[in-house]
Amino acid sequence: MGQKVNPIIFRLGINKFWNSIWYSDKKKFLDNLRNDYLIRNFINIYLHKVPISNIIIERLSSNIIINIYTSKPGIIIGKKGEDLIKLKNKISGISKIETLIKVFEVKNPELDAKLISENISFQIKKKKSFRKVIKRYIQQSMKYGALGIKIKISGRLGGSDIARSEWYKEGRIPLHTIRSNIDYNCSICKTTYGIIGIKVWVFKGMIF
Repeated sequence: MGQKVNPIIFRLGINKFWNSIWYSDKKKFLDNLRNDYLIRNFINIYLHKVPISNIIIERLSSNIIINIYTSKPGIIIGKKGEDLIKLKNKISGISKIETLIKVFEVKNPELDAKLISENISFQIKKKKSFRKVIKRYIQQSMKYGALGIKIKISGRLGGSDIARSEWYKEGRIPLHTIRSNIDYNCSICKTTYGIIGIKVWVFKGMIF
């Protein structure tokens, strides 16, 4: 079972939590869900140059709290918080209610699956050797305390005529053990040869 489903979804409510934290009745649920999607999509487009790990949205009765996790919070905040105020005003126009934005720093980006996959995608777009890039990020993750890391890359690798998949792994990835803290992300890289898919699993240890 652990091999067949998304590792994050498999552990929801045990050691992983939802990215949208709110309760709503049936009448407002669809609007809130659509609003969350629009907010996340806008942030990812507006801050496309910023490495964002996660966006968590909390809804209260009178306002909305958006928690942004990134390895470079200074770019989002800007000089004296000016860029953060601009972002807040733009999101308030989407949410239609009072919005509060909190920015948190990811202290170990080498252990964050989303940041790793996005960085690999960025390097491949610059036409770097995907094998060298992947091996370098695997070494960095293990150096900074990961107990295991696995990376799968699929597509027309190196411009080959036939698409294929390659796996790179170091350490262990206990996907069947629910109490294992596994971070996972899937990213795509758009190249001149087509789309390349990048999946990253990072095992950080046992929760309990």
